[in-house]
Amino acid sequence: MKKNATPSSDAQSNGPRTLAVDIGGTGIKTIILDPDGKPLTERERMPTPPRATPKKVMSIIEQMAHQQGEFDRVSVGFPGVVKDGRLLTAFNLGPGWTRFDFEKALSRQLMRPVRIANDADVQGMGSVSGEGIELVITLGTGVGSSLFVDGHLAHLEMGHHPFRKGRTYEEELGNAAFKRKGPKKWNKHLLEAIEILSRTFNYDRLYIGGGNSKHVRPPLPPNVRLVSNIEGLLGGVMLWRE
Repeated sequence: MKKNATPSSDAQSNGPRTLAVDIGGTGIKTIILDPDGKPLTERERMPTPPRATPKKVMSIIEQMAHQQGEFDRVSVGFPGVVKDGRLLTAFNLGPGWTRFDFEKALSRQLMRPVRIANDADVQGMGSVSGEGIELVITLGTGVGSSLFVDGHLAHLEMGHHPFRKGRTYEEELGNAAFKRKGPKKWNKHLLEAIEILSRTFNYDRLYIGGGNSKHVRPPLPPNVRLVSNIEGLLGGVMLWRE
């Protein structure tokens, strides 16, 4: 593959190079990582197409993979429930994803081994300390979540659980809600959610990521930290660690 991106000084690191892919409702991001999860290329982003079918998304990933350069394996963070490489939900994408064997199809298209996990799970893998109870939420088109206990992952699909006035976390904190409410009211409801989640999970730390985390305004509780989209990609290497 032609290498357009400029590698870091660690580009000559020994070991497999991982193409990390983060699929969101509005954007698809890629980067190549060394075996320790350090970036070897610049992060690239392309818009997620309307009615994003598997064929459309895989075509974009293939194009971005060529732009990124050589890699040995692929990790994908996907916005839905993933079980054994198969997709059970994809609320914020187009049709054709349910029960689709994305791992097998993308591996065939890229001619590399592929591993897939929920995007909030991958975000957490790149963010948590591995000590205590750590909750991760991602704020974007939808709301993702994952829970880690001493570094061990327990996936949550919290976005579709009731939050306030009979509406779910996603209905109240997703991108449509942000546009409808505006930043001030949206942040007020986010703080309400943080308080409820603290009482529910008694977490040691809460990490907030996703594209709309840039709209989160302080003050936040001292055990709550914003994490970048880059960390959502860096967790991709962890999918290859047994």
